[in-house]
Amino acid sequence: MTQLTIANQTITLSNGVSLAYYDSDPQGADTAQLNKPVVALLHGYCGSSAYWEQVIEPLSAAARIIALDLRGHGRSSGETGPEETNAMELYADDLAAMLDQLKINKACVLGHSLGGYITLAFAERYEEKLSAFGLVHSTPLPDSEAAKENRDNAVAAIKKDGVAAFVEGLVPKLYSPDNKVAMPDRVERSIAIGKGTSAAGAIGAAKGMKIRPDRTEVLKKASLPVLLLAGEHDQIIPAERTFAVEGPNVTRELLAEAGHMGMTERPGPFAEALLRFIKF
Repeated sequence: MTQLTIANQTITLSNGVSLAYYDSDPQGADTAQLNKPVVALLHGYCGSSAYWEQVIEPLSAAARIIALDLRGHGRSSGETGPEETNAMELYADDLAAMLDQLKINKACVLGHSLGGYITLAFAERYEEKLSAFGLVHSTPLPDSEAAKENRDNAVAAIKKDGVAAFVEGLVPKLYSPDNKVAMPDRVERSIAIGKGTSAAGAIGAAKGMKIRPDRTEVLKKASLPVLLLAGEHDQIIPAERTFAVEGPNVTRELLAEAGHMGMTERPGPFAEALLRFIKF
């Protein structure tokens, strides 16, 4: 497979950003007829909608799935905010505008890693547009000082050597140590997807992640159903940082034998966990 995104639609927002996205039911006919929920999937850093390619089919049987390429990733345009910084709120505004144009009143938003940070910003700004939301290999906690330094190092590396070299170093760390060895084809596929990220998109996202605030309170105050999914062997965001809150509306899922890329490392159990949740 050579396609670096599964996006089959494009939409231009009023802010000029062109977003590419996959839509399992572009006309909304099956969604209305079968009373399916709408689920928006937000991929992680230096990824694309293709991150979800192994779980799209089972999820689409239960919901209208919209998987977008974030600005600067995949086939979406790469505009950046002030001083090259794409704050999480900027991506959240993109999603809100996109849902409005698609005439989708409410959606369940599930975000992987960077996508989870955006999901929390969206929940903070646009709760009325949500039916539920979740973090997938993500956390409501802000960057530590060491992590902030790593963001600066990432920006410097991308400016010096380009996105391709940066992604080649980044992606293998996203897999558990065992899966990195056992799944070389999947690791290479994730690297290829990452190389489709624009330099502006990668830099903008890194700077935006660095300045994101602590959004634990967004989870604590949420009255909607919330999913927190973590990988047993995630070396990027350990499970304890994902499982930052608990409550009667919070579903916790620990994905065995997975690192930071559960949708690729363990697609079957990953899809089952999401299906259990979206049937809320």
